[in-house]
Amino acid sequence: MTHLRLLCAASLAALASLSSQASAQPTTLYVAGYGGSYEKTMRDDVIPAFEQANGVKVQYVAGNSTDTLAKLQAQKGNQQIDVAIVDDGPMYQAIQLGFCGKLDGLASIDLYDAARFKDDRAVAIGIVATGLMYNTKVFAEKGWAPPTSWNDLKDPKYRQQLVIPPINNTYGLEALLMLARMNGGNEANVDAGFKIFKNDVNPNVLAYEPSPGKMTELFQSGQAALAVWGTGRVQSFANTGFPVDFVYPKEGAATLLTTACPIAKPNASPLATAFVKMLLDPKIQLVLLKEYGYGPVLKSLVIPEGLGKMAPIGERAAKLYNPDWAVINDKREEWTKRWNREVER
Repeated sequence: MTHLRLLCAASLAALASLSSQASAQPTTLYVAGYGGSYEKTMRDDVIPAFEQANGVKVQYVAGNSTDTLAKLQAQKGNQQIDVAIVDDGPMYQAIQLGFCGKLDGLASIDLYDAARFKDDRAVAIGIVATGLMYNTKVFAEKGWAPPTSWNDLKDPKYRQQLVIPPINNTYGLEALLMLARMNGGNEANVDAGFKIFKNDVNPNVLAYEPSPGKMTELFQSGQAALAVWGTGRVQSFANTGFPVDFVYPKEGAATLLTTACPIAKPNASPLATAFVKMLLDPKIQLVLLKEYGYGPVLKSLVIPEGLGKMAPIGERAAKLYNPDWAVINDKREEWTKRWNREVER
């Protein structure tokens, strides 16, 4: 990890040339992104070198994607945030609402097509797969085979041992979509998913938990044994030495893109764009892969042997289900209200 940090520092120093106006800019850059282990990775392995290279203080504002989107909406016309890091679904909403500025210079970066957004208003910085996390030690002690299917969420042996984020979180929403798709539904018709959650999954659910920190606490305390989560979160948890593993269900795992954009506002600092582009630097992409299990978004990135055990790379990435966010975002508020009435009561 020390070697990666040294490489990052050298790489970020080179990025200072992208920001020739840095000395004339405000001394604080506000970056809103995920909390928990992601925040720790950003604070430990990403932000310090950027601050040093650019003579700026980065103030990190932690929250889930819907929290960040709500802050942008509340601050409309007087944005305090400079950079937003959110899931792809909320990012499409942020772009539609005019919150994202244009990212210059992306054409020269060898990004996968899936990482690009229309008019370069945002960019994906990592590919995550949504699937299943399980406690390998508990499963071994109980003689349980590892889970293989989204249908395992219905298995009564997991009664009160299952944790799923609610559907205002992308992980929970994608679980709903997968169960709907497996039973004749799609993004426009998720009735089957709601029915299965209400009747078959709910008895097993210990908590619909949006907080990454509380999710890990439920596993550490032995209360939870199975969860719906993403490769990034699971890899980060496994890196602590806790006995968890990630499963790509046989019906498919769902794509979650972690995305970033500079916030559009008068006199926006060029450092906002520099910060987003820094997240695409090959050295930072390897840090995010190692520490957070993100599948890289750079086509030509050479991945060292031993990295990417859980990450959606190569064939795993090619097989992911890509949700239609244009349809989903139009229905999301309605679904959330329905979820609160029928499922999470």
